[in-house]
Amino acid sequence: MNDNNNAGNNNGKDKAALNPFAGRTILVVNTGTLKKKFILQKLNRLGLTIVVLNKEINWAQPYADHWILANTFNHKECLLAIENFIADHPEVKIEGALTFWEDDVLLTSKIIDKFKFIGIPFNVAAKIRNKFALRDFFKNNNLPSIGYKLIKSRADLENIAETMRFPLVLKPVYGSSSAFVLKADNLSELLDNYDYILQSLSLEIESSLADGKELLVEEYIDGEEVDIDILAQNGRIKFLTISDNAKTREPFFIETDHFTPSNLPDKEQTELIALADETLERLGVANGCLHFEAKSTVKGPITIEINLRLGGDETYFSVKEAFRVDLIEGAVKIALGMYMPKVKMPAEPYKYLIARTLNVDRSGILVKLDVDEETLKTKKFLEEFEIFKKVGEAVHVPPEGYEYLGWVMVSGDNFLDAQDNLNDVLDCLHFEVAKFSPVSSLGKTLRRNHFSFSALNTTTLLKDNKIEKIRRMSIKNQRNLHIGIACNAYDESSAESAIELDLTSVGDNIQKILEERGYKVSFFDFNDLNKVFNGLAKSDVDLVFNVCERINNSSLLEPHVASILDTLQIPYTGSNPFTLGLCIDKIRVKKLLTYQQIPTPAWDYVYDLNDRIRDDLKYPLIVKPANTDNSIGITNDSVVINKEELKKQLQYVIGELKRPALIEEYIEGDEYDVSIIGSEDDDLKVLPLFRSIFDKLPEGYWHIYPFEAKFSDNDIYKKGITKERPAKIGKTLEALLSEIALDTYNILDCHDYGRVEIRVDKNNNPYVLELNPNPSINIGDAVPASAELIGLDYGDFLEEIIRLAIKRYQARPPYFHLQSSVR
Repeated sequence: MNDNNNAGNNNGKDKAALNPFAGRTILVVNTGTLKKKFILQKLNRLGLTIVVLNKEINWAQPYADHWILANTFNHKECLLAIENFIADHPEVKIEGALTFWEDDVLLTSKIIDKFKFIGIPFNVAAKIRNKFALRDFFKNNNLPSIGYKLIKSRADLENIAETMRFPLVLKPVYGSSSAFVLKADNLSELLDNYDYILQSLSLEIESSLADGKELLVEEYIDGEEVDIDILAQNGRIKFLTISDNAKTREPFFIETDHFTPSNLPDKEQTELIALADETLERLGVANGCLHFEAKSTVKGPITIEINLRLGGDETYFSVKEAFRVDLIEGAVKIALGMYMPKVKMPAEPYKYLIARTLNVDRSGILVKLDVDEETLKTKKFLEEFEIFKKVGEAVHVPPEGYEYLGWVMVSGDNFLDAQDNLNDVLDCLHFEVAKFSPVSSLGKTLRRNHFSFSALNTTTLLKDNKIEKIRRMSIKNQRNLHIGIACNAYDESSAESAIELDLTSVGDNIQKILEERGYKVSFFDFNDLNKVFNGLAKSDVDLVFNVCERINNSSLLEPHVASILDTLQIPYTGSNPFTLGLCIDKIRVKKLLTYQQIPTPAWDYVYDLNDRIRDDLKYPLIVKPANTDNSIGITNDSVVINKEELKKQLQYVIGELKRPALIEEYIEGDEYDVSIIGSEDDDLKVLPLFRSIFDKLPEGYWHIYPFEAKFSDNDIYKKGITKERPAKIGKTLEALLSEIALDTYNILDCHDYGRVEIRVDKNNNPYVLELNPNPSINIGDAVPASAELIGLDYGDFLEEIIRLAIKRYQARPPYFHLQSSVR
């Protein structure tokens, strides 16, 4: 529970004498999505004290005076949270409760019952919210009804034709907004529809299904569909208006145009009003703002369903413009028990209105959206214009989802005039949706008809838009991205060494810099894998900066971070799991470099102390763990000069560290870090080389980088190793090292950035030691420090990596590292 007072919300509230709402307090149950922003804005302008019951503090914060934080799917938790809030805040007198969100109609009715507010009791709301129970009520009370049946299994549909007439409609008992509602003209289609709905029902697509996922089949009602918007108080209808809905696109019942007021003949409108009045009376609905859906048929009016809250999208605006009746204001008056006189309807509406839902024909990515805003400003008949999608975002339409771009509403002196005005406005709007990439897994599952598809497709399509957004975005919009950071976080008490602290700081530094440059950034700590996986799956991050080096505290699992991102279809920076997995195995890297004739020190390897080692290796040798990073397991004793020392060091690596051992001939000479950025031929860039010179190390210290040199304050190594940044060497050697490093980078298929470590002997002969894909890129590390020498500060470097990742996803198909045809 959280109390969040906003002093700014009290503007004008001291004018109580002129404002009947001043000093009154309303509980709003669930803010809903950002689409409902206009409602909270209106409540705020009324001067109400607004208490919001919601799972979390969100976009509505500027409009709320107090928050009660509870999961609105858990009714018991919410009722207790409200009770505690009232006890803890005796100065806040909640006088009524409202919801504008279908998911919380039942919760609101429970709140009304428990706290004795004015509204619709739970026993009534439960009957209306359940479409099967509502059909039962119609049948048992001699109200117009149709054939219907509750469906508990596929077998319930097999003999449906014996009792009901096609066409039939299959729908969720607790659904809303026509989601998962399908028309079938025969049994085969009905069975396909059932399979589709059963596989596809998802709270992510339609959250109102939290109340239940039962299915209902009913006979199709052929007629003119209408919405009846009602304000009822004390059992009397204080306001009622009818709007017409143009024919929906079937079989999915996609909404198209909405006309206010209705153009039906007076007789049909009178029958609809009588039906609504009698139905509400019989149900016991005495108080509330209602959205009543019905059809006018040749046999008379029939109710489709009743929504116990304000209708969506265009409802509020169309009623307000046509009749100057504010449904939000009316709903508040009813909830607070403020008497509302019956609205006297004008002989003619003040305006005739048409609202158009902006639908698209196929699921895909919005790649073009041109709105002539300057011309639209001159259109006085343009009443409302809402676009919910941005270029680069996915639009999922049936069968993959139930989205649309937005809606537009115009007015006119009559409907013909309004239609002309609508066309005029639509001329100022141009959009294009591109199909999802054919190289993705979308559409690859077997379909029996145009709307049956597998559950795999649903999940894939909902996620694929992240890759498609990156593939189609313009680089100039880079800072509009929501960047995730995959990292490891430790506090000082849990960090076992300087490595953990470094792993923590790199994520913190990247987040800080990107946020300073305007990016929205989210942090994902892979030390808590369950939380991360669920968080990533539900997040809206566009691209992840992958600097994570551990899962379950093991660096061996580092490649699986990229694998997780691949499976979630979230684009990411850096190398793919194939390359990361290969490079962590130094033995396999050695085999590949040798096969590709890349110069590398003579070598061998052992997995067991009894394994034989080749006889032609020349001492001194260096013994390394074959699958660790950060020089873990490498000490000054790692260089050996005879068999006895070799045996001792192998015992340490294999026996104590439990790792296979890589044995190389020791190369006495300078060491070079060759940093590379890019992935494609046209963007690969070798950054200025760094050189390490070891000649100031005292006698007895081998010229290497042991763990102690990297992660301790040992002055011997600090003073004994000279670092040249950039390396002061001849152009011939520089070119040779760069060429060998590039070959290594490409052979191992490194992406976006990497670092190749090369040794040269006394004759400047180069030997590749290893490639580090996704090397540490903390402030001051080799790769960003090298980039700084070509004019990229740390922030520029990070943005360049993001740019390179975007370019890579645009140039290559998803998962190209798993497709042999592109390798």
